[in-house]
Amino acid sequence: MFEIKAKDNRGRVGVLKTNSGTIKTPNLMPVIHPRKQAIDVKKYGADIVITNAYLIYKDEELKQEAIDKGLHELINFDGPIMTDSGSFQLSVYGDVDITNKEVIEFQELIKTDIGTSLDIPTAPFVDREKAEEDLEITLERAKEAIDFRNKENMEMKLNSVVQGSTFMDLRRFCARELTKLDADLYPIGAVVPLMESYHYKELVDVVMNSVANLPDSKPRHLMGAGHPMVFALAVAMGCDLFDSAAYILYAEDDRLLSTRGTYKLENLQEMPCSCEVCSNYTPDDLRAMPKEERRDLIASHNLHVSFAELRLIRQAIYEGSLMELVEERCRAHPKLLDAYRQLGKYMEDMEKYDPRSKKSAFFYTGPESLSRSEVKRHMQKLREMPKKRDLVILPSSRKPYSKYISGKLGEFYGYGAQREIDLENTDFMVLDIPFGLIPLDIDEVYPLSQNDAPRIKDVDSLEFIEDFISEFVEYYEQTLIHSKIIKELDIGLYTPHIQSDEIRYKKDDLKKVKAIADYQFGNGAGKALFTGNINIEKSKKTGKIRHIYDGKVIIANMRASDSYLVLSKEGAKRLHSKMPYPQNRVVVNEDSVPFALEGKSVFSKFIVSADENIRANDEVLIVSEEDELLAYGKALLSAHEMNDFNTGQAIKTRKGMKK
Repeated sequence: MFEIKAKDNRGRVGVLKTNSGTIKTPNLMPVIHPRKQAIDVKKYGADIVITNAYLIYKDEELKQEAIDKGLHELINFDGPIMTDSGSFQLSVYGDVDITNKEVIEFQELIKTDIGTSLDIPTAPFVDREKAEEDLEITLERAKEAIDFRNKENMEMKLNSVVQGSTFMDLRRFCARELTKLDADLYPIGAVVPLMESYHYKELVDVVMNSVANLPDSKPRHLMGAGHPMVFALAVAMGCDLFDSAAYILYAEDDRLLSTRGTYKLENLQEMPCSCEVCSNYTPDDLRAMPKEERRDLIASHNLHVSFAELRLIRQAIYEGSLMELVEERCRAHPKLLDAYRQLGKYMEDMEKYDPRSKKSAFFYTGPESLSRSEVKRHMQKLREMPKKRDLVILPSSRKPYSKYISGKLGEFYGYGAQREIDLENTDFMVLDIPFGLIPLDIDEVYPLSQNDAPRIKDVDSLEFIEDFISEFVEYYEQTLIHSKIIKELDIGLYTPHIQSDEIRYKKDDLKKVKAIADYQFGNGAGKALFTGNINIEKSKKTGKIRHIYDGKVIIANMRASDSYLVLSKEGAKRLHSKMPYPQNRVVVNEDSVPFALEGKSVFSKFIVSADENIRANDEVLIVSEEDELLAYGKALLSAHEMNDFNTGQAIKTRKGMKK
């Protein structure tokens, strides 16, 4: 039903299959009132819509027409349709004249594609007793709906809505309990009041505590989220679908949506974008129109803006620049910036889903970038890597640093033991914003070279670097820091060092490929891969390492775009024989063994387990349950996703090990 096609952080471009067609996610479902259809939303890009089954059920004329003709003909939309169960009316009026079982049966009867159980939307900031009582009913009804659907063998897909108000433990509990029921989609409910009151920080808590406890293999729907200024943030948190009547409700009130906020027509001197409406009409033109005509034009603008933003988000996911877009969007409003800063507290979770290599460079756009998963991941790698006796820290320069550093390196200040430096027992690193320190042997690996930051450093980044260096130098007996860095940072405890003329960095290609292997596959991988009569071949055009051989046997290639290693058959054998189980491994079941040996791609349903450190785009070993090496290839999903999905391709196999 749902497959992931591209990833960036928790954001994913997916394909959602329904009885009425396939849609690409993330996507917006415009709300269609069954009796008040102002405009044809499909004309403006809608692939899926949502309407209210309860309103149809309560209107005898509409009800009979829906039963006779079907929902698609009733609202004149031939694509996928989701229906609400009446929960919105329940939240507004406190009661509805329909049972959970009745509304499920009715949604199936009128041939809705995705139906919803009658959950209890619990408003934010209610007392705990109320939230717990409502949640108990929501869970009972969700179970009843799934049981009824399964018993009656319904074709309709089912939503199970995550509730729990603003009690994070209740959100987590609800998500875990709903996961056990195995619904088809998981909306996150009762968040509209948070968005209407600009409580975006609390929205982040609600979404992240819900998503982290929902299955990766099912779409998540942020209910009532229809303003384009929040789409990028919500997608980065793992939301796949949005719905809202905002496009028409705001138009009724002469308000135009944008990614920077909302414009009132009465205040506009210029139209805010280049859509068809904004290109052909002026604010005065719209103000002079009859109310209904003006409303329809503004509604079409609102839809144009919303769908354009979703296209931009999907493109950002494809190229790996989603978080730059999020940072840009969240600077449109102080409360959104609060929300993005709050998201930084969840980066440990985000990192599990973030590919190590992307098509787009990493851009530092402000202090919030310091919390991104790429930064956290690199710093953890630095802490875990083997340390030599001494450390030399150099100032940043032109990238890649190792290419342009040579000769005498200048004046240094010392910390720790005062002794002559042993160049063979020294780690050379460059000070970097935002990655802290970059070892010269791995400086071409993504994103350590493929990043950019302003030359004028902000106070937050300087303090961040100072704190990290103060921590990191404790791993070494002696640290030498270049005088340029000392002038810029306020670290203290340093004294002039007289041996600065002796400090030279010597390039060593074998040392470099071993260090990259350790960084990529884990400590010890470099030694495992590159032993024997190692011959390194470089590109004549760029001078970059391209192929690594043992004699005439290829061990690995180095990818030019990100300097990661791509294993050969021999390389896969060496890595498998020396690195302990389950490192770098994806385990497939017995049925998949002959296909993997032949070099066929691996699908999620055949995966038994995967090393939890695997991320999308990683080079992986494909093994049997007895740890027999079957093949090797590139992961398309993270380990967590591989372990949860039962559909779709998980690994693009490079070659099988069949002789």
